[in-house]
Amino acid sequence: MSPTDQTVEKARPRRKSTRSARISRKSDMAGIAHLKEQSHQVNVLNATDAASIHDAVLKILWEFGVLVEHTGARAMLLKQRGCQEGGNGRVKLPHDLVNQAISTVPKAIKLYDLNGRAMVDTSSKLPSYTPGHNCVRVLDHETRALRPCVLDDIRKTAIVCEKLPNIAMSCSLGYPGDVPAEDEALETLKMQLKHCSKPAIFLAHDDHIQSRIFNHLASLVGGMGNLADKPIAIELMGPISPLKLPEDFCQRVINGARARVPIVCYPATFPGMSSPISAAGAIAQSSAEAIAGIVVHQLTEPGAPVLSGSAVLPMDMRQADLAYGSPEYMLNGLGAADYFKHVGIPSWIGAGCSDSHDFDAQAAGEAGANMAISALASTPFVHNLGYLSGGRTGSLEMLALCDELVGWTNQMAGGCKVDADTIAVEVIKRAAPDNSYLTDQHTQDRYLSENWFPTLMERSDADAWLERGGPDLRSRISQRLGDILK
Repeated sequence: MSPTDQTVEKARPRRKSTRSARISRKSDMAGIAHLKEQSHQVNVLNATDAASIHDAVLKILWEFGVLVEHTGARAMLLKQRGCQEGGNGRVKLPHDLVNQAISTVPKAIKLYDLNGRAMVDTSSKLPSYTPGHNCVRVLDHETRALRPCVLDDIRKTAIVCEKLPNIAMSCSLGYPGDVPAEDEALETLKMQLKHCSKPAIFLAHDDHIQSRIFNHLASLVGGMGNLADKPIAIELMGPISPLKLPEDFCQRVINGARARVPIVCYPATFPGMSSPISAAGAIAQSSAEAIAGIVVHQLTEPGAPVLSGSAVLPMDMRQADLAYGSPEYMLNGLGAADYFKHVGIPSWIGAGCSDSHDFDAQAAGEAGANMAISALASTPFVHNLGYLSGGRTGSLEMLALCDELVGWTNQMAGGCKVDADTIAVEVIKRAAPDNSYLTDQHTQDRYLSENWFPTLMERSDADAWLERGGPDLRSRISQRLGDILK
């Protein structure tokens, strides 16, 4: 045994000791539920690039304009100084109007649970994580069959969202096909809030459904005023690419602003099909579309809560399939997040998703990569956790893995704190002579915070793993989901 090996052997705790067992159990309880604030980030766009994108947004909205199909919204815009009618029914928005609307967007939005506790704060340096929504199929974690989503799947997703420690909000992860279309959005949201106390994300399909949902939310918190003061849900909506604000979208934007219920305004843009194929061009056009919706929102009610973000969805041009697991998806998301941060609008990014149709090595690999990248984005929200099949299949197994990955990626994004305490010269002087680091108080006080302890990932030695029957990750996740849902 070399001198180095001897040092390692002396410092290594004995695997089967009582103390090690206590540490392991305590780690499981503390573990990933205690997250760190983000201390560093990755930027796709620097300040100059973001300013160039904003110049392009202003140019698109003024020189080309946006089609506004809602009569009231169109009239409201054309009353503004400098607004002009363009060709083919478009409205041209002047630079001053756009910048003024951006300036009234709140810098921070808070969401609350059903007990009135703040759960999400967009001004925090700690991202909030949530599943995706409206998948038409689910990957059944018990039978491993791909099948249509039903309302009971929404119930199970809500229960899992409630129990997973790093999931801050509930989202449907599915579109239940056993509910009439006109009732689907409301029944989905009711199921979410019945089984999960965390803030809910919902998508109303028209203003009538939106009104029913608002009434239900208000009934849970004692009225619309309370809902505005402490919102328990946030609504998704968006323009249509290229550069169209449909009538129903505008009405929902106006209703959301008047009720002061937070919304996320973002279009679904397909590079090369409904926007330029280049990342910068897709980000510029999708941002212009989102900003146009935000202008309508802020003119209706200045200061009403609104977020944006990127849904620039790359297509595999060989067969026109969505590519949620692609590097381009994250590149577009990061770039858009940099832009919205530059103009002062809170935003979100997608991650925790894969193009694989099964919960397999591809799914884990793609989710691991995009979760790590999303942790370094300058955005307070990360959504779409649990997506397979390019966003068409929801998977509770994938969601459970992503909850675990939040801990891993958060530990990395927390960075390396450098001060006298962490450099620990005095500890070195004290512990180095007899290699007593393991029992030093400095170690004892920090071993839970300086290290991430997995609850699903394997970290025991091979013999201990074999003694337990050699369960793979999927088996361990299945066991955890069974425990949560039993």
